[in-house]
Amino acid sequence: MTMEKNNNEIPAHVAIIMDGNRRWAKKRNLPSVIGHKEGEKAFHKIVEFCSNIGVKILTVYAFSSENWKRSAEEVGALMNLFEFYIKAERKYILAENIKFKIIGDKSALPKSLIREFENTEKDTENAGGMVLNLAVNYGSRFEITEAVKKISKKVLSGEINIDDINEELISSNLMTWDLPDPDLLIRTSGEERLSNFLLWQLAYSEFYFTDVLWPDFDEQCMLKAFDEYKKRNRRFGGGV
Repeated sequence: MTMEKNNNEIPAHVAIIMDGNRRWAKKRNLPSVIGHKEGEKAFHKIVEFCSNIGVKILTVYAFSSENWKRSAEEVGALMNLFEFYIKAERKYILAENIKFKIIGDKSALPKSLIREFENTEKDTENAGGMVLNLAVNYGSRFEITEAVKKISKKVLSGEINIDDINEELISSNLMTWDLPDPDLLIRTSGEERLSNFLLWQLAYSEFYFTDVLWPDFDEQCMLKAFDEYKKRNRRFGGGV
């Protein structure tokens, strides 16, 4: 399967729930951390592919606010893996002119990881290539709750009136305030739910679910998702 760089076939903003690392490892009688390491390899391939084929924004769900419920060993391994990834990939990100962004509550992350994330955000803030938007310690309900708090403070201070509150104002107070909503959501491993990911932003996105476990998700899998996307008739609630 091949695909030309065509605006009608390539979604501008792709969101991915990278699911299945632990199941991939379990099927092979391996520790969960091995699955996460293989998942990181798949992640690199997909970032490179999306950047090359013309995706403008790639938002990936790397660690949810609910993932803290996992074992301390697994959570610690994930934090170490995030730090290893960002250090190892910074040269690639800079060379490819990729703009790196983080959404989520960074305050709960290890200080050394926060530093690496923030340094990479700063180093790439003027990049003009694909935006790589990493959701770490992210939960959409928390994001919306925080947006409500921000707007409420503006009302109480007299900066805005209640009647000024609309969809645009809410969107502008979310963590993705400077990004358009996703065109396509992909979730791997056969699960078909949003798991508290971009609940507001995905209102009119196209959804694509696949049974492929994330470590096995590759460029051909992505092309299949794009092929399905180009068949969709996006009406945004209107028309036939």
